[in-house]
Amino acid sequence: MGVTLHKYIFNEIWPTFLVSLFVAIFIVLATRMVSIIELVVNRGANAGQMGMMILYLVPDIVVFALPAAALMAVLVAFLRLSADSEIIAMKASGISLYQMLPPVVLLSLAASALAFFMNVAAVPWGNSSFKDLVFQIARSRADLGIKERVFSEPFDDVMFYVNHISTHDHVMKDVFVVDRRDKTATNTIVARMGKILANTDKRAITLQFKDGTIFVVEKDLASARTIRFDTYDLNIGLQDIMAALQSRRKHASEMRVGELISRIEKGTINTKLLNRLKIKLYEKLSLPLAVFLMGLIGAPLGAHLRARGRSKGIGISLVVFLAYYVSFTGIERICESGSLAPGIGIWLPDVFLLLACIYLLRRISRERPLNPFRRTGDA
Repeated sequence: MGVTLHKYIFNEIWPTFLVSLFVAIFIVLATRMVSIIELVVNRGANAGQMGMMILYLVPDIVVFALPAAALMAVLVAFLRLSADSEIIAMKASGISLYQMLPPVVLLSLAASALAFFMNVAAVPWGNSSFKDLVFQIARSRADLGIKERVFSEPFDDVMFYVNHISTHDHVMKDVFVVDRRDKTATNTIVARMGKILANTDKRAITLQFKDGTIFVVEKDLASARTIRFDTYDLNIGLQDIMAALQSRRKHASEMRVGELISRIEKGTINTKLLNRLKIKLYEKLSLPLAVFLMGLIGAPLGAHLRARGRSKGIGISLVVFLAYYVSFTGIERICESGSLAPGIGIWLPDVFLLLACIYLLRRISRERPLNPFRRTGDA
């Protein structure tokens, strides 16, 4: 009886879990497609590179979606059992809510293990590989976007005109460049020759000019000056190549556990960056725990509700997940500022989920209302 019951409940849960996870991935990925399409249209990325960018984004999206998917799958399954009076029939047969939990625990543990693997290994790999690919696209764009005897703008606010460019060694001759990235001044560079260099470690492109002059003009035209140089390096970083993509990623999110611990132990970085590294380190464990607790919370919530249809279950799941996500994001910002120690703050949402889980299981298993001030027989 026990094995049959557990299989029955598990078969109610896992299809909804997979569908919820797939839909969440699709929705979040759709919001990221604007940046990817911009790379394809304006930066010369091909279909293969577009596919790889999507692949690199998936681990981060999966970690984000797993808590909601686990909660929604369990809640909707128990909501269906409750609406069809199957939970009442089970209890009448002497089966308690706790005896229905093994399939819930199994799925929650599987989702938590997936979140742990993704957070520890796949997310840093995806974030780092994504930036490397953006850099490769940008470097290719620099090579292809600079044309001989044509005004071109391969990077935002940096305009080129060259008399000759070698596609083999990326050497430019008779170069004219207008750099408008500085908000206070415009730099015009005239050089006899230049070369495109790639710094893979720093993910930056260096345009090295030789034997030339820089004309610096203030934006308000209040002053101007001329600088002669033998060698001058103009750096184009990821923030110049793709500002939107750079701003949505933290450097700490590219690091594995060993790298985070090593950077933290060095202690030679500013307080805000140190807190950010600690936050990312503690998240490796706190997020998988949140996934597990979200799955457990769905069982008593679904068993308590009597509504038919899945829309109410989905709505409640999204509200609970949104409350968790907002609180987690807010505490993360507080910890980053140093107002709260990351070792304490990052675990607070999990503590709240644990207390909520214990409270719901105890109240629902004893057939008591969720409101502790309301009597069982009250309407």
